[in-house]
Amino acid sequence: MLNLIIKRCVVGLAVLLTISTLTFALVNSAVDPAQAVAGQGASFADVDAIRKLYGFDRPIYERYFTWLEGALQGDLGESYRQRRPVLDIVAERLPVTLLLGCIGLTISLALGIPLGILAATKHGSIWDSLALGFAVVGQAMPSFWFALLSIVIFSVMLGWLPASGSDTWSQFILPGVTLGYFSTPMIMRLTRSGMIDVLDSDYIRTARAKGLPTSKIILRHSLLNALLPVVSVAAVQFGYMLGGSVVIETIFAMRGVGYLAWESISQADIPVVQALVLVMAVVYVVLTTASDILTAWLDPRVKLN
Repeated sequence: MLNLIIKRCVVGLAVLLTISTLTFALVNSAVDPAQAVAGQGASFADVDAIRKLYGFDRPIYERYFTWLEGALQGDLGESYRQRRPVLDIVAERLPVTLLLGCIGLTISLALGIPLGILAATKHGSIWDSLALGFAVVGQAMPSFWFALLSIVIFSVMLGWLPASGSDTWSQFILPGVTLGYFSTPMIMRLTRSGMIDVLDSDYIRTARAKGLPTSKIILRHSLLNALLPVVSVAAVQFGYMLGGSVVIETIFAMRGVGYLAWESISQADIPVVQALVLVMAVVYVVLTTASDILTAWLDPRVKLN
């Protein structure tokens, strides 16, 4: 187990270094940092003065190592637009996105696991077909379209829920359901396939031959083994939810890091964009590493290289 943790940490650090390097190179190549700081109406003299003042005239690799040194010390730079430390800006917005991701993951697990169990125990029946149809619709439906449809029905027509904001719990319901519904089909299909494999195993046949109740066989003997793949996928899906919250937060005008990313990209606020990519990468690496370790702990038969 210790070797697994060390390997995953080394791989995670390599991934973060690669992502930070590529992000810095791409962002600084696509946008002139001096022009971004000066603004669109600045003169050539002003832009040139800012380029020398901030050191943008230095080679890009020198600027990257300077940024990396600051990042390792917890300094991700200063926002060009807000003139505030980037870390403070991200820290203000991150709780909204984390809460939204937790709500979305909870909804996807609460829907996907029971539907997967139902489809597996009723394999080949109308319930199985309905569950698979639900999964197909969920995978085919774009999240932004589902979000807009939810706003039209529950906010505009019925007036039950607010359509925007992130100040009260009710404002998290529609975006949370939208985010969770997008991941539900994968959770459901994994649970279904895992349950079908487990229910066909020899020890389950033995349990049935002994006369054990079906509920006990499913909940005590089958579910834990069937949910092992779901553990790994749930961590990955949570990372996808955080990274993919840009669309959802923009539609629902939520003050999270997704909406902050959209604002920063539209305003060419390079330090904020770099910090957001790095923070999301850190969260994703931590989640996947924890998922691998948890999977190996739950099932010692799993050999992770």
